[in-house]
Amino acid sequence: MAPLGGVPGLVLLFSGKRKSGKDFVTEALQSRLGADVCAILRLSGPLKEQYAQEHGLDFQRLMDASTYKEAYRSDMICWGEEKRQADPGFFCRKIVEGVCQPVWLVSDTRRVSDIQWFQEAYGAVTQTVRVVATEESRQQRGWVFTPGVDDAESECGLDNFRTFDWVIENHGDEQHLEEQLEHLIEFIRSRL
Repeated sequence: MAPLGGVPGLVLLFSGKRKSGKDFVTEALQSRLGADVCAILRLSGPLKEQYAQEHGLDFQRLMDASTYKEAYRSDMICWGEEKRQADPGFFCRKIVEGVCQPVWLVSDTRRVSDIQWFQEAYGAVTQTVRVVATEESRQQRGWVFTPGVDDAESECGLDNFRTFDWVIENHGDEQHLEEQLEHLIEFIRSRL
């Protein structure tokens, strides 16, 4: 049963390692399609908001790519896992409330349970997109392996996922990335 909100024409679930470029790719798609057509939804938003409220932290600072967020990341992951174990669809339901654009880009899908929830709620309009980048590219973007974070389910939960509908290679070759985005945009427009 789909939650309250609009009925999407297309739901793209983006996943990838930290610093692979998930936000960059989803923001590039939204800028080309328009915010009236395309909404970026972040599962981490309601998680971080609730975590900030319960722990007396600055929600806005948890939403950016700062050292502030990194200081709480490990504990936030554990806290989020507890919430998901109690209710696997908790954060998924929160992000879709009131969304009315026909295209939804979920920029931070991290677990099989996230994908299952969207597939059960929205069926055939749901597609999976994996953003991949070499470790070297990720390091150039500031990634450093962090035990308890980069080897946790929040980073590795989809490493062995069966098959993604789309794979976007974001290794730093701008022309290659542009070609891939154009193919994806053509597909999105074909579904509008």
